[in-house]
Amino acid sequence: MTTQKIALVTGGSRGIGREIAIKLAQKGIDVLLTYNSNAAEAEKTVDAITSLGRKAVALQLNTADSSGFEDFFLKVDSVLRTGFGTDRFDFLINNAGTSLTAPVWETTEAQFDEMFNIHLKGVYFLTQKSLDHLQDGGRIINISSAVSRVSFQGVSAYGIMKGGVDVYTRFLALELGPRGITANVVAPGAIFGGGAMEDTPQIRAYVAGATALGRVGLPDDVGGVVAFLCSEDAKWVNGQRIELTGGMNL
Repeated sequence: MTTQKIALVTGGSRGIGREIAIKLAQKGIDVLLTYNSNAAEAEKTVDAITSLGRKAVALQLNTADSSGFEDFFLKVDSVLRTGFGTDRFDFLINNAGTSLTAPVWETTEAQFDEMFNIHLKGVYFLTQKSLDHLQDGGRIINISSAVSRVSFQGVSAYGIMKGGVDVYTRFLALELGPRGITANVVAPGAIFGGGAMEDTPQIRAYVAGATALGRVGLPDDVGGVVAFLCSEDAKWVNGQRIELTGGMNL
């Protein structure tokens, strides 16, 4: 079996997920990445990773539909064995997600359920299903959000789910400790260029004005931190929440 490190990155075709995948490849890590519907963008990310001399495979996955997780991991097992010469991966990065902007009085039950399925239930059970495939001594990095710490208008449903991810991560760190697996949260603030949030000059100006470093966040501000958490330098970081906002709403 190979000793080459391998990461599984959900939502790795664009935005933050793409930047995470590329930063991992730059650190010498091979990548399995998932996409929901945009196979073309996923293949562009695969090409970017292979151009760095690392292996990469893109697999379709709807992280909001937990009924598909068992079949997904059968595909993962096959790809690992045939393409990577192993039956395990080392790092799980739960990144896939969408956004929702609606005040409490306008949020529908269907919208709430969508946020729940993607950002909390999906993360919980995808991680659960991954445990038979994750190396002892591996790492889990869950992508949360600054809105689990600071409240903003219109993101209650999204923020609730990300708060749940923060709590879930602490339990993962505790319960998986005997296997030497660490679990941490990376919580970006407003990230522009990722395709998930509304992007207007007015919103960019507001975010930059509320940020100590005086600019908006970019996907490049996130990927390197995730790559660090997958490195030996971060082996003693466990059960922690690292917020990446450039100092927003301090």
